[in-house]
Amino acid sequence: MTNKEIAAIRPDALTGAQIEAKAEAVGEGKATMPAFRSFVLAILAGLFIGAGGMFMLLVKSDASLGFAASSVLGGFAFSFGLFFVLTAGAELFTGNNLMALGFLSGKYSLGALLRSWLVVYAGNLVGSLLLVGLLWLANYAGMNGGAVGATMVSVAAAKCALPWGVAFGRAIMCNVLVCLAVWMSFAARTVVDKFLCAALPVTMFVACGFEHCVANMFFIPLGILASAAGAAPEGVDVSALGLSGMLSNLSAATLGNMVGGALLLGGMYWLAYKRGE
Repeated sequence: MTNKEIAAIRPDALTGAQIEAKAEAVGEGKATMPAFRSFVLAILAGLFIGAGGMFMLLVKSDASLGFAASSVLGGFAFSFGLFFVLTAGAELFTGNNLMALGFLSGKYSLGALLRSWLVVYAGNLVGSLLLVGLLWLANYAGMNGGAVGATMVSVAAAKCALPWGVAFGRAIMCNVLVCLAVWMSFAARTVVDKFLCAALPVTMFVACGFEHCVANMFFIPLGILASAAGAAPEGVDVSALGLSGMLSNLSAATLGNMVGGALLLGGMYWLAYKRGE
């Protein structure tokens, strides 16, 4: 069998330059997508990322797990959310930060880029809050003898208590890894490829405690509800858990995610493959 025949059966993944070209083409499609379609697909992405967070909370509610095991297994559980986005098709603000590549190459205007990001961000928020409401209706906080509710509070309280600069730095690191997952998924040839592309970087960012703005649209409101219902575990400081803490975290996480995804990862790849042109 010749090399060409082997490649036809089991084709190689795309090269870096081919990924960059595909990222620009995908970004152009997103920039020109009708706003209503973007918004609906963004709601789905908010639901998908929230579903990953829902799974993570269940895993982390198991007190028998050590810190490292809980962090890694929780991160792996959370990675299912990005896998759903990449495979089923949805619009996620953090992954869409890679649209900066197409803008830098002149494929679409800054106005089109910002409009797309704004619509998708709003849709992600709606989807996240929708899942929060559904889980509260289903008494998800009561699972594992109420340990899931306690975990909701402890996770949200820790995020709201972060100093703005710390959350900003962690958000930069987060979206380098999330956009790396999206970048690698452009090279994928199969659904299994996409799962691995999502699982490895996302497990890493969650285990390391980095900040993802769309995930926090889910975690923090859910933690606020659980705390108001009396699910706060003993020894957890909930003084920062509220609207002001949420706005502080989301502002830092959003800007940090943009720096990490659009400027750092996206900008570096654009410099590597397109600056010379």
